[in-house]
Amino acid sequence: MRLTTGCATLALVLGMTGGALAQSGEITVWSWDVAAASLQSTIEGFNAQYPDVTVAVEDLGNQQVFDRTLAGCAAGGSGLPDVISIENGEAEIFWNQFPDCFANLRDLGYTEEVAAGFPDFKRTELEVGDVAYAMPWDSGPVAMFYRRDFYENAGVDPASITTWADFIEAGQAVAEANPGVVMGQADFNGDTEWFRMLANEQGCGFFTGEGDAIAVNQPGCVAALEAVKDMADAGILVAGNWDERIQAIRAETVASQLFGGWYEGTIRSNAPEQEGLWGVYEMPSVTEDGPRAANLGGSALAITNASDNKEAAWAYVNYTLGTNEGQVTMLREYGLVPSLLSALDDPYVEEGQPFWGDQAIWVDILGTLDRVVPSRGTPFFGDAQGVVQAVQTQYLNGGYENAQAALDDAASQIALVTGLPIAE
Repeated sequence: MRLTTGCATLALVLGMTGGALAQSGEITVWSWDVAAASLQSTIEGFNAQYPDVTVAVEDLGNQQVFDRTLAGCAAGGSGLPDVISIENGEAEIFWNQFPDCFANLRDLGYTEEVAAGFPDFKRTELEVGDVAYAMPWDSGPVAMFYRRDFYENAGVDPASITTWADFIEAGQAVAEANPGVVMGQADFNGDTEWFRMLANEQGCGFFTGEGDAIAVNQPGCVAALEAVKDMADAGILVAGNWDERIQAIRAETVASQLFGGWYEGTIRSNAPEQEGLWGVYEMPSVTEDGPRAANLGGSALAITNASDNKEAAWAYVNYTLGTNEGQVTMLREYGLVPSLLSALDDPYVEEGQPFWGDQAIWVDILGTLDRVVPSRGTPFFGDAQGVVQAVQTQYLNGGYENAQAALDDAASQIALVTGLPIAE
């Protein structure tokens, strides 16, 4: 559902009221890599409204932000900045262990009216009861990025690929027509991202939506793992970690990459000479007419209780994440996909993008946001990820009779580690 113009205006007015007193001072923001650069890009627009607030963005690296935030919270807030970038999947680790480390944004201007401007799946892990610990930032609506020329050489129309069985058939044709090119890559040796994307598409995840039980062996997850194995067994989906996939893009030896929408910037920045050769289409589904939307990744911004200038921090967070201007600046400059639903109506979103063959890719990618099923990371995401990663590897190598047996084993292992029950 798109936010109407009237609601978007109301959200902006209500949100900016929370920072109306923040006319001076300095705030520090911790972030990493392209996310840090994106936050830096919004400062000019923010300072046009708040010229006396100085924003310092520190790029510490992803792991350092996580580790130093945990350490700072454990030390009662010592050494923490005003604003911190937090990945959605890890967010509940902080709220669970250190609920007093972060400000309740409800007290600063993040009203329910403002929050309603974001899809439910982005808010699920950031709010506990009446407390909003963080404001949604970027999202990762999943899309299939593909090489137009490789598909055309094989006579494959991406519009005809609606199921994963179609993807396998197309992948075999693409490989035959383009010697040395593989259809897709997945980090089978270090992650479970393909399984998680397909499971989310099928309405399943490591845990139930309430986060109080283990759901990884439910039918949607089983169907997802079966589909991943079918693609691996067919030879159209091969192992490749993050760096290897970028290398394959540069070397022009891969025809497709399935990722969150933020991967657009990764392809564009790593292979600018391939402008016009790439396109985007919706992820296929397990069945005909099945769901074709999922989310992978995405972050939020939280304000620490250690901050001496929460009003200025809120003003910056709300401008950057709660306005089309802030969100679209990051989209345009660095490919950070906005969670703010009203950004769908921004003129930039509807523009054809030269790198992508003048396709209006953001209409296609952002158009899936309201179809994404919420998925809980919970404080046990890392534990579950480690278990499922090992089980997936064993299953792909023939170590289980079937996907159900593999995920039943995974569920049992996760239960031992977390103490949570297995959902019926």
